[in-house]
Amino acid sequence: MPSSYISNHVHIVFSTKDRAPVISEKFQPKLWAYMAGIATNHGMHALAVGGMDDHIHVLVSIPASLSIAKAVQVLKANASRWINEGRRDRFEWQEGYAAFSVSRSIIPRIMDYVRNQREHHKKRDFATELALLLKKHGIEPDER
Repeated sequence: MPSSYISNHVHIVFSTKDRAPVISEKFQPKLWAYMAGIATNHGMHALAVGGMDDHIHVLVSIPASLSIAKAVQVLKANASRWINEGRRDRFEWQEGYAAFSVSRSIIPRIMDYVRNQREHHKKRDFATELALLLKKHGIEPDER
């Protein structure tokens, strides 16, 4: 077969440094749009971006030329660089991340989930949400 065909959709979740609530609700739409732009500029396609004041969710299609780790690094590095322009206090992301493969058949459901984080967090905090996502995907959480 002379061509390669890739369908690689990933739900990525990462938090602010020490899960500090530093992404204001007013700033969130700008950051979500900027994250989508970063994805586009690096050959990815952001299907949905959302989050809260202490974390972000990105549902993205990643091309064969990028590993998940590189995609996350690109998103985090470029976003933090942009956020830090003109700031006195330094913004940082937490070091780690979670990434879950997404079947094409449930993309609409995950898009809704990512876009409606404010609703979801009326019921549970980020730590509980992440623990449930890890459990659902058969990943044992690191309690550190």
